[in-house]
This record gives sequence, C-alpha cells and structure tokens, in this order.
Amino acid sequence: MTEAKAAGAIDPKLLEILVCPLTKSPLRYDREAQELISDQAKLAYPIRDGIPIMLVDEARSIDAEPAKR
Repeated sequence: MTEAKAAGAIDPKLLEILVCPLTKSPLRYDREAQELISDQAKLAYPIRDGIPIMLVDEARSIDAEPAKR
C-alpha cells in the first residue's frame, strides 16, 4: 500500500468526477478533515479509509461554520 493511500488520500481523477448528490455541484476536498465539502449544500461528506461516503444522511452540516477559503 502506498503512503498516500495509507493516509486516506483521494485519487485526483475521482475528485474531478464526484459531485454533491443533493445539488450536483462540485465538491472541495478538505485533506485535513478528510471530507468533501459541498459549499452549495453546506454539507461535508466524510472520507473513510480513502472512500468518500456520498450519502446525504452521513454528511455533516456546515451551515454554522464560516466558509473555508
């Protein structure tokens, strides 16, 4: 297993095709939090063991947080 995979890194090509399942908008990768952020839906989808969990029920609301830039 490569070091990137061990750290839970996401394949950049996968990031290019993933969209928010709720809004179909692009996602932003937060490497530190291991989440994919939908700014439009104000949701953060977790990444577990390198696998994005693209379920709205599993997403964390980021409505109250200031937007990261």
